[in-house]
Amino acid sequence: MATTAQILGPVVGLNLWTLVIEGWMYATRIPAVQKANLQMKPDMTSAQFNAAMPPDVRWKADNYNNLMEQPLQFYAISLVLAQLGTGTQTDVNIAWAYVGVRVVHSLVQCLTNRIPIRFAVFLVSSGVLTAFTVRTAMSIFG
Repeated sequence: MATTAQILGPVVGLNLWTLVIEGWMYATRIPAVQKANLQMKPDMTSAQFNAAMPPDVRWKADNYNNLMEQPLQFYAISLVLAQLGTGTQTDVNIAWAYVGVRVVHSLVQCLTNRIPIRFAVFLVSSGVLTAFTVRTAMSIFG
C-alpha cells in the first residue's frame, strides 16, 4: 500500500503547477493591459477584455481556467483514494502521470496553442484520469 502522503503528492504537485501558470498569466497579462492602455470599466465583458489581449497572453489565462476544470475530478478522486487508504504504488504512478500530462498540456497551450496537439494531449490526460478513477472505484465497489 502507498502512504497517504504518496497519494497526495501529485495533488500538491498539480496545485503548485497551477500556481506557476497563474504567475505566468499575470506576468504576461499585466504588461499587456498597460501596453494597450486598457481602461477596465465595470461594464466591460470578458469578451471585450479578451479582444484587447494578444493571443499569446490569452493562452495563459485560458490554460489557467482549464486547470480549474478537469483537474478538479483528479483532486476529488485523489482525496477519495487517500481517505480509503487503499492506494497502491501503481495508483501513485498513475496520479503522477496525470500531473505530467497536464504540465505538457499547459506548455502546448501556453507556448504554441496548436489545437490538434493540445487536443491529443488532453485525450491522453482524460484516459489517465479515467484509469485512475476506475481503479479508485474498484477500491470502493470491489
